[in-house]
This record gives sequence, C-alpha cells and structure tokens, in this order.
Amino acid sequence: MKINLVKIVKPSYPSQLPYRLALAAAFLLALVACNRRGHRVLEVNYVSAVQATLRDQVATMYNRVGTVKNGERVEVLEREKRFSRVRTAAGVEGWIEQRYLVDQQTYDGLQKLTQDNLSDPVQSPGVLRNDSNLHLTPGRETEHLYQLLAGAKVSVLKRATAEKQPGAAAVSAKSGKASSGPVLEDWWLVRDAQNRVGWVLARMIDLDVPLEVAQYAEGQRFVAFFVLNQVEDPGKEGTDKKVSQYLCVITDPHDGLPYDFDQIRVFTWNVRKHRYETAYREHGLNGVLPVTVTSESFDKEGVLPVFILRVKDDSGNVTERKYKMNSPIVRRVLAPGEQKETPKPAGKRRRR
Repeated sequence: MKINLVKIVKPSYPSQLPYRLALAAAFLLALVACNRRGHRVLEVNYVSAVQATLRDQVATMYNRVGTVKNGERVEVLEREKRFSRVRTAAGVEGWIEQRYLVDQQTYDGLQKLTQDNLSDPVQSPGVLRNDSNLHLTPGRETEHLYQLLAGAKVSVLKRATAEKQPGAAAVSAKSGKASSGPVLEDWWLVRDAQNRVGWVLARMIDLDVPLEVAQYAEGQRFVAFFVLNQVEDPGKEGTDKKVSQYLCVITDPHDGLPYDFDQIRVFTWNVRKHRYETAYREHGLNGVLPVTVTSESFDKEGVLPVFILRVKDDSGNVTERKYKMNSPIVRRVLAPGEQKETPKPAGKRRRR
C-alpha cells in the first residue's frame, strides 16, 4: 500500500499576532487620549465677556493656554464648580469662568431678536456713555451676550421699561417715603454697527441730537428726531447753504412713563432771518414708537414730507395720525371718514 505524504508548508507572511497586539495598543492609546482630551461635548456655549483667558487648570497658579473673545462659540467639555473646560473652534482647550459663558438658548434668542427688528426704522442715532451689554430683554439681571464699548454708535429703535430692583418700591423725592409702585427705568432697543440688536439701559446712551435744535429742549427729553427735508439759504454762513428741517419727538425727563412720548415739535428754517422757528407743536399725546417719516404726493402741492405718529387712546387701542409739511405749514392729513380731534391746550407757542 502506497502512502502519499503531504508536506505542510508554513505561510511566507509573518505571524498576525504582533500586528494584532500593536493594533490593540494603538486603539487603547487613542481611547485614553480621547477621554483625556474630552471629546464628549456637554453643550455649546458662547463667550459673553469682551475677552477672557483660557487656563490650563483650575488653581491659583495656572498657565494661560489661549484667549477667547465676545460672541465666540465654544464646546463645553467639563464643569467644575465655577469653571468650565471648553474647546474653541481652533481646537484649543482650557478652563474659563462660567460667568463668562451663555447657553445656546440665549444666543438663539438674541438672533431672533435681531431678525425681528433688523428692518425697524431708526428713531435716533446714539452714542454709548459706558461699556454696556446687549440684553435679551429689558432688565439689569436679564441674559446678555454681546458687549459694546463706550463711544460705540448705535441706532435707537424702541423703548421699554423694567424694574430697577425687582420688589423695591419707589421713593418720593418730596416726602422721602416709599410709594406704592416699583422703581421703573427706561431701556432702549438698539442696533449696533454690526447689525446686532439688544436692549441697553437708556441712561447709558446719549441721543445724538443736532445742537441747533437740542438747545431748545426747555428741560424736556428728546426721544427721537428726524430730518423732514432741507432748504437752501444763500445767506447762511459757510460754504454749505443747505439747512435741515426737523421733526422732534419729546417727553418729560422721567423714567417709567406709561407712554414713549407726549409732545412733538417741528423746526423749520426761516431763510430771511437765518434761524430756526417752531412751525408746529402738539402736546398731550399718548405716543408709541416707532414714528415713521416718508414723503407723499398731494394734488396742487406736489411731493411733501410726511410723518406718521402712533397714538394710544384711553382704551389702549393704537391708531395712526398722518401729518404733512408744506414748509413752514404743518397740517393733519385725515383719512376718509376721520374727524380731526380738538387739540389740547398747549400754552403759548414760542418762536425760535
């Protein structure tokens, strides 16, 4: 009986064991590195400080590993007491104080506020007195994200009121006793040069009212102003012979009033006397911003400047009042069927 012997030949390639061990080691190292670097993101936050330092550890002595700026998006990897470990878009990781961060909800709220008011008419330009926050809603303790520096220029859009200190009662200046109502302060909704929108404490903003009309404030507060048109004055000093004519929206100099404005004045330029005069004045308005300024064509008069006021009645209903200016005369433009109201006493008109 013949038996065929088969020779078993070992494969020419090396054993797989060393490679498997190497692969397993690499995987473990990657896993450890993954855990160490904190790839698991807890949530997304945004930096609310103008600039903040990222530190390598939460301790009195630390090294600065990076810097983040206002509005920058970061990923939160870990939290410890008052600090969060974050990672920037550039991949830099470090610890930052949690008070310098706001959540995604606040960011989304400010984005919506911006979109809702992006095309609102500007009521007045303004300049910040101090560094100020753009708040999501009126109030000193409300959420905010962006910070504007002193001297920044903003466009004022709307007004609102909020309690200065919730729960605190107002104190009468005469008696020194607490009154029944809370202390209210005014807030402006503003849009900055980067088209970001938010609420700023009104006293932090100086409205950039032209000096030639601001000097006639007579102790009142300017809420808004608008250029209605310009006239040519050949006798005016200087090379620029064009002079603006203004609609000014005014109120008493107090915060917390139930209306945005209660007076308007129209200043026209007297070409013969080279000075401003009050062409129109109206008091007793329960006015609501915004005021709209445009132009319209009228039979026999041509195209004239037009402004529209929004006024609230005793029932809380808001109606619009249209006015036209055929310099220097200002008149109401009544809608079909509308009757002109009897004007409230305004005292003696003054000419400037």
